[in-house]
Amino acid sequence: MRLPIEPFRARDLLATGALSRDKLRGPRCRRLYRGIYVDADIPVDHRLWCSAAALLLPPGGAIGLLSAAALWDVPLLGPADPVTVVVPLGTSLRTQKHLVVRRAQLSALDVSEIFGVQVTSVPRTVFDVARLLPRVDAVVALDAFFKRRKAFPDQVLAYLDAHTAWPHVRAARTALSLSDGRAESVMETKLRLVLLDGGLPSPALQVRITRTLPDGRVRFLARVDLAYEEWKLAIEYDGDHHRDKATHRNDMERQNELYAAGWTVIRFNADDVLRFPDRTVALVRTALHRLGWRDPR
Repeated sequence: MRLPIEPFRARDLLATGALSRDKLRGPRCRRLYRGIYVDADIPVDHRLWCSAAALLLPPGGAIGLLSAAALWDVPLLGPADPVTVVVPLGTSLRTQKHLVVRRAQLSALDVSEIFGVQVTSVPRTVFDVARLLPRVDAVVALDAFFKRRKAFPDQVLAYLDAHTAWPHVRAARTALSLSDGRAESVMETKLRLVLLDGGLPSPALQVRITRTLPDGRVRFLARVDLAYEEWKLAIEYDGDHHRDKATHRNDMERQNELYAAGWTVIRFNADDVLRFPDRTVALVRTALHRLGWRDPR
């Protein structure tokens, strides 16, 4: 007997005789939710979890928030993260392991379908993540939607203006004001917010730096993550891939080129952003002071 390649309701296969209870309890079936199983050979990612959660949805419900974002090809969750669903008020579905249930109004326009799964529409998904997630997570999600051109700031603003009476719309407007679709990674967004929260000026993103050669030609040197162009201060976030020998060598050559062109470069890693934000802000503030910036405080 071949099991379905997608999650299935045990009761459906048991009712048709396609699956026995002994085989359901055996090693070939992996339980995801109560009554929902998948072939144990199928790799489990967040999309698969969403497909499984969709089998639990009451009429009018949908996969929502960052789980919906993942289905819209804005992946911000890992396989171990729970699925979030949005269901109409008064429905009986309850939160369980790997499933977070939120109750809210959902109009027909707020729900779309992706590969047979009911999911909140892009406008509703962005609206919900902007107003319901913590501020940093909300800005990260907005940046990712805008970077992938799945949503646009004017569309989000229009949706907010049409739902002013909903809870937490002010938080959504704050997140939107802080968003920038030029960010190329989650950690770039978090680094930028660390600097802003520390009272520093807003840096430019993905700045192209060039150098004019003696013969008048313009040579491209680098595109840096963040920059204070007026003071020629470049700020880079180094992920784990920068530990690769070839990447590290390229980074050093690039940094030397920028130094020769009059730029100062500061590099940060995940610990700097997540564990020591105050130290990170202090270092950038010191560099800006040295380069001529005057703190308005």
